[in-house]
Amino acid sequence: MPDKKHLRSNHYNIAQLRSESWNTLKSESTKLENCNRGVSEEKDLRKSLRKLLKELEGVESYFAFPGRSCLQVLNEMLDRQEHTALAHKIAELTKNLVSDKYRSHPDLIEDEEQGFDTSESGPVGEAVKKTYFEVLFVEDISIQEENKLRNDLKDVRGANDQFNYGIVVQRSFEDALIALHFNYNIQAVVVRYAPPYHSEKITPTLKPFIQNVLKLDLASRTTSELGPILGNLVKKFRPELDTYYVTDTSLGNLKDSTLKSFRRIFYRSEDLQELHLTILRGVCERYETPFFSALKEYSKKPTGIFHAMPISRGNSVFKSRWINDFGNFYGRNMFLAETSSTTGGLDSLLQPTGSLKKAQKMASDAYGSQHTFFVTNGTSTANKIVVQALVKPGDVILIDRDCHKSHHYGLVLAGAYPVYLDSYPIEEYSMYGAVPLEQIKEKLLQLKEAGRLDLVKMLLLTNCTFDGLVYNVEKVMQEILAIKPDMIFLWDEAWFAFAGFTYNYKQRTGMFVAQKLYEKYRSDAYRNEYDEHIKNLKKDEIPSLPDPDKVRMRVYSTQSTHKTLSSFRQGSMIHIWDEDFRRKSENTFMEAYMTHTSTSPNYQMLASLDAGRRQVQFEGYELVEKSIEMAMMLRAKINDHPRLNKYFDVLTVSDFIPEELRKSGLSEYYDPKEGWNRMETAWEKDEFVLDPTKITLHIGRTGVDGDTFKNKYLMDKFNIQINKTSRNTVLFMTNIGTTRGSVTYLTNALLKIADELDKELRSLSSKENKIREDRIYSLTKDFPPLPDFSYFHHSFQAVPGVPGGNIREAFFLAYNEDNYEYMPLTECLPAMDNNRTLVASSFIIPYPPGFPVLVPGQVVSEEIIRFLTALDVSEIHGYRADLGLRIFKENVLNRQKTVTSMGSMGNNKKKKLIK
Repeated sequence: MPDKKHLRSNHYNIAQLRSESWNTLKSESTKLENCNRGVSEEKDLRKSLRKLLKELEGVESYFAFPGRSCLQVLNEMLDRQEHTALAHKIAELTKNLVSDKYRSHPDLIEDEEQGFDTSESGPVGEAVKKTYFEVLFVEDISIQEENKLRNDLKDVRGANDQFNYGIVVQRSFEDALIALHFNYNIQAVVVRYAPPYHSEKITPTLKPFIQNVLKLDLASRTTSELGPILGNLVKKFRPELDTYYVTDTSLGNLKDSTLKSFRRIFYRSEDLQELHLTILRGVCERYETPFFSALKEYSKKPTGIFHAMPISRGNSVFKSRWINDFGNFYGRNMFLAETSSTTGGLDSLLQPTGSLKKAQKMASDAYGSQHTFFVTNGTSTANKIVVQALVKPGDVILIDRDCHKSHHYGLVLAGAYPVYLDSYPIEEYSMYGAVPLEQIKEKLLQLKEAGRLDLVKMLLLTNCTFDGLVYNVEKVMQEILAIKPDMIFLWDEAWFAFAGFTYNYKQRTGMFVAQKLYEKYRSDAYRNEYDEHIKNLKKDEIPSLPDPDKVRMRVYSTQSTHKTLSSFRQGSMIHIWDEDFRRKSENTFMEAYMTHTSTSPNYQMLASLDAGRRQVQFEGYELVEKSIEMAMMLRAKINDHPRLNKYFDVLTVSDFIPEELRKSGLSEYYDPKEGWNRMETAWEKDEFVLDPTKITLHIGRTGVDGDTFKNKYLMDKFNIQINKTSRNTVLFMTNIGTTRGSVTYLTNALLKIADELDKELRSLSSKENKIREDRIYSLTKDFPPLPDFSYFHHSFQAVPGVPGGNIREAFFLAYNEDNYEYMPLTECLPAMDNNRTLVASSFIIPYPPGFPVLVPGQVVSEEIIRFLTALDVSEIHGYRADLGLRIFKENVLNRQKTVTSMGSMGNNKKKKLIK
């Protein structure tokens, strides 16, 4: 049964609660400052302020700024009735906090600790230019000891230190985890001795935001165990952070697991300066960008250019009288960094040995892979590289039919036989969902029964989909490996590169799950679980757990870094977690990489991938969480606003995912009456979840189709760019670059569109209104059928009656124009009624939805023709409206049938018969 016990809050996350609390405090203190209505009202305002300060204390204790000590100062000012000074102080603190100014000027934190004024009138010293972060210290110490620690660390700081940091002290295990969850500024954790487990600061206000902490059952552990456990949990939830341990336990008594959990272990007797220097060194190492730094240094060197590329160093641009505006637009540094050199500190992408090799290794560490490769011509190419590297002609691949077209073309190049998997339809919104696990297993078992399981090489799925559907990666991999323990997984995470930097998302990524399952399957606990599972199986029941003696963990992820993280366009990565990579795949992978990778890669793009990696290691957690927050705020605003919800609906979980595929019972993220649902349980357990940063707006009630709404309203009137539409929806996305201002701009644009629709409606005649109502009916009730994959014609089936088709043969057969003909769509159904089998000779890809509804060799079904006829999009790749559908001629199919039936006949004899 679904779990109905959801913790709810009127705020999506702690950052929103904190910001609104400070703004409320500011408003109330201003009222108190201006109060002249008598003692009673002043007393009520003072009481309200006291309550707000008390509630804020529970939150601020997890942050260095403003922090708990500052709240104490505010309480003292309230006690002294310094109402004007109090209001000004709160206003200044709120401005610095909400604007993040304190992180640009970390001297503000030191001023607060010393009770100094934080106004902008004071001088800004050199120290404030340093990049600021915070260090979490975990130890049960007194306030006096905390102050001494703070002062001692200040004393060891040097004027030449590259970074500046503040400290946050937490006195319990739970409080440490809460701080890690709340505080984006933390970059290092120092566990000093054995902290007690339970927090004494958890209030009802905080509980909805800390479910991952509260569900841990570790209170029974001894205090000596909690320090090392905390180190392991930091690696799980915030692996980018450096962790250190201070102990008195001798080296001989420290467990190996403890040694592996921390970057370094210190003893109480050691100088704090050593700890300080180590913390800074850890941050410096992550801050390094090997290739970007090398490129910057190279651009400063005077050189003589006697190789290709006249544009190098801008010589052909800035000397020109006709294109120097091009140089001025991009700036001189862009051209100084333009080179084809692989020396002088630079490196070769095809065979890196220096700065690029190190940059890719650092990216591998950041993304949790064993190997990471930079790709400079997009994830379309990354997909082809992986497919060509791992499959050969005749191999069988299970692939979701509505995946990106690059995968289909990759199969043509590789000569593999695709077994297409159908996503469940969402016909009301003219889109597809994702592939249920049961369907994948069913196809796999059919292949097993046909004796073709050994030929199955790869499962290829899109995670997450364009519309935001995310697989339960762990469940899929575990149950598929139970049937085929050496299956290779390719997760197309083109839209999911950001997911590795916040825990809810991370647990549904290929790299995280690969590492997790690899460790799990090699543990004694799993072997016992597997033995018990096998013992309890009923007769003929299929195991759902992989055999630990046979299972191999082989996982590949392709990611469009440029789509969701900081990178120039076409900057992508291939991440690999393959325990057989060195033994089985490295040589073929490198050959495929060489095949598709340019010998003249764009160095600025490579540098952007390097710098983008640095960014996500330091602020990925914060930026991803904020992008989710922006998406949630937009969803709530449209749902709550009567002028917006008159025309627009934000589609939510239950609109995209059938009830039987979400056992948590979560149907929506936000309810106007009850507030926010927490999504942790759903993301941990459900077969599919919805990425809230993909915001699908149903616009059917406007009477305007998606393509028109995008162009006529969003682009032409407001210059708002979006990626995808369907007949009755438009898709918005938030990302790490989304600001509150841009969300406000979009909201305002939708309000103006709603006003315009109101005006248009009032001006319509009765006949025009009838036409409008018919359009609305068409967009909200009359849905074109969404066709499934039909089947490959028997001429192109690998084995008759068994899933899998020879798409390569069909594709290249159409290179001869004598083998195909065109048939108008209006003639297709009558031809089929006369018992003619129509077989596609090309890919047919409508935009939207943007994936093939027909592939070469596929039989054209009645449902597909009706779908193409009903489509009201202007762009259909592979289809010519003036000529019709391109199909194979009947005599070609008959000849192909003869060739296919020859089976194992020799090649020479085949050629004679074909002639």
